[in-house]
Parts: sequence; structure tokens; C-alpha cells
Amino acid sequence: MALSGFEGFEKRLELHFSVEDPITTLGLRQLDFESLEEVLDAVQCTVVSAVGNRYFDAYVLSESSLFVYPTKIIIKTCGTTLLLKSIPPLLTQAAHMGLTLCGCRYTRGSFIFPKAQPFPHTSFREEVLYLEESLPGNLCYRKACVMPSKMSSHSWHVYSASDEHHHMVLQHMPDVFTIEVCMTELDRVLARKFFRRPGDGKSGDTAGKEMTEVTGIGDINPRALVCDFAFDPCGYSMNGIDGDHYSTIHVTPEDGYSYASFECVISIDDTGSIGDVLKKVVQVFRPATMSVSTTSASQDMWTRIVNALEPFGLNCRSCAMDEFPAAGSVVFQTFTTRRK
Repeated sequence: MALSGFEGFEKRLELHFSVEDPITTLGLRQLDFESLEEVLDAVQCTVVSAVGNRYFDAYVLSESSLFVYPTKIIIKTCGTTLLLKSIPPLLTQAAHMGLTLCGCRYTRGSFIFPKAQPFPHTSFREEVLYLEESLPGNLCYRKACVMPSKMSSHSWHVYSASDEHHHMVLQHMPDVFTIEVCMTELDRVLARKFFRRPGDGKSGDTAGKEMTEVTGIGDINPRALVCDFAFDPCGYSMNGIDGDHYSTIHVTPEDGYSYASFECVISIDDTGSIGDVLKKVVQVFRPATMSVSTTSASQDMWTRIVNALEPFGLNCRSCAMDEFPAAGSVVFQTFTTRRK
């Protein structure tokens, strides 16, 4: 807990592993719950709910989300968690299963309460130094960058690293888009829907399902299997599973530092739907400020996002683009309402 309020902005870590026979192994999905707890203990968070399908497992955490695929793991945490401290135990666990780290991507926005963050998250420089010291030497393609915006509080921090093989694989894989959305100054009336009634006697799962329905979150992707959780007295998290793609939402609704995030993965063949998805997200939260980061984006993706958000009074204030050898293209846009 920060001195002034809860830090909603998440840190996100994505690790890729190589294995000799990926067809016949569950890879990282073989990690038992005790092993996952060891990793999460280092981060300082816990599992509160979980769901899975034939492709991957999704966990709602006390501080955001965890996704485990056979050769990929994504951890996204908020507050004052020590996300990068998950790397050493994860590499140890993976090595026991014959997995070798071949790619890493770390991203985050600008913290609302940066002075409350503990090491190694005290600055992006410290984070990069920690990553450089923690990652094995075979990850030779490395780049760190702060993507600025005209709104200094919405800069985007990106670090990527990969080995030779992963770098080559990325050049030939069908394009998949990762969309990371950060929203602040949520509409106060809509944000109140993420507060629980005192003494409602409901479990976090039951209250979460009610919030999913009453807020319209369930309509963002009706095909998805949703795992949701409502915190007491306020706050909400969900993971959605749709085939091998995930989506996730996290909400800190308190006045003064309200925040919501939305993240999803979309195949290149389905990029036409990103506008519809973002429209539904904005209707749920009606933020006054918003940033959208798109990884492995096509050249015209930024225009689709602008066209989707402008009808809601969200004007694009800045747009930055950069290339990362271990991740692909990153497009970072910031938006504010006309009243800002």
C-alpha cells in the first residue's frame, strides 16, 4: 500500500522458453501449486482464483494475473509487488523441466506513486540493471527504451531480450497483437460499481461475477470463459480465456487515484475487431485519460485505435513507435478527453 493510495499501474513480465519436444510435454504447466507459490512468494502476492483449458492456465492474483502456457509465462502485478524477483525461481523451476529461457519482455507505465516502489522497481534504470544481471547470457538481442508522450505521467517502459533462435522464430511467426490499455480518472458513477456493499456476506467469486454482469465487462468478449474476483471493500480482477488467447481487466476504483487496465491478445486475422473491443472497454469505464500500447502492430494499427476512441471524446495527444528485436513493433498512444 502506497502512502497516498494503491498503485494501480501494473508491471508485466513475459518469459519464453525453448524445449526439445514441445509437442509431447506440458512444459511449464507441469508446475505444481507449491512451485507456483514459491514464485509468487518472491513477488509478494497469492492466487485467489483459477481456470484453465487445453491451451493454458489463468490465475487471478491478489495483485493482478498469471498466465501459464507450456513454453510461455506472463505475470502482471500491481501495487508494490516485486515482480522481477520472480525471475530467479522461475528459471530454476524451468531448468528442472528441461526448459531454456529464450525470450523476455518487460513493460509498464509510469507509476502514480513512484516513491512507494521498492527495489528493484525504484526506477526503470534499476529495473533494467536487475534484468541484465538476472537473465542468462544467451539472450544476446537486448533493448531498453522509455517511450515518451506529451503527458509525462503516461510514458511507456519497454525492455526486451532474446536469443538467436527466438529472434529468428519471431520473424516468421503469424503476427499476434498484444494490446495493453491503461486508464485513469474513471467516471465516478461507473467506478462505484466496483465497490462492494459492506457486510454483503458474499464470496469474492460471487461478488466478482455480479460485477462482471452489471458493468458490461461480460459483453466485451461474450465467447470468453471468465474467471472473476471482487475484492473487499473495493476492486476487481478478471481473466478471460478464448481458445489460446487471454484477456484481463484490473480495477482500482477509489477517487483520486482511480485506475483500470485492459489487456488482450488478438490474431492478425481478427484485427478488425480491435476497434469494437476498445469501444466496449471505454463504455465500461469512461476514463478521462488513457494510454494504449500495441506490440507487434501493423503500420495502420494506430489509426484504427484513434478512430475507435475519438467518438468517445478521447483525443490522441501523442503517438510513439519503436522496434524491439525480441518483441517486434511497439506503438504507444496517449489520449485525453476534450475537457482535459
